[in-house]
Amino acid sequence: MAEIIWTESALIDLDEIAEYIALDKPTAAQHLVQKVFSKVKRLAQFPDSGKKPAELTANTRYRELVVKPCLIFYRVQGEKVYIVYVMSSERLLRRYMLSDRSI
Repeated sequence: MAEIIWTESALIDLDEIAEYIALDKPTAAQHLVQKVFSKVKRLAQFPDSGKKPAELTANTRYRELVVKPCLIFYRVQGEKVYIVYVMSSERLLRRYMLSDRSI
């Protein structure tokens, strides 16, 4: 079973998205955070279950999970799954967004 490791920057991303949603719908924000953590937790057993982002090259080391309105980007290194970036699905992914994130 793989170990899930959240980077500080990914947690900040998720917190910012939840705070924005909470301005109008605090319950929806809380539910979103719970859904994100639940879906990410499944990566411990199925680390390759996310799809490779279409915006990146086929040989990318990153994968993504979708929990609307969030896209969760992660990479697998051995027995560890690093959650590196969480973004709103309305944004367009650019390669530099992931390259700026180190683990």
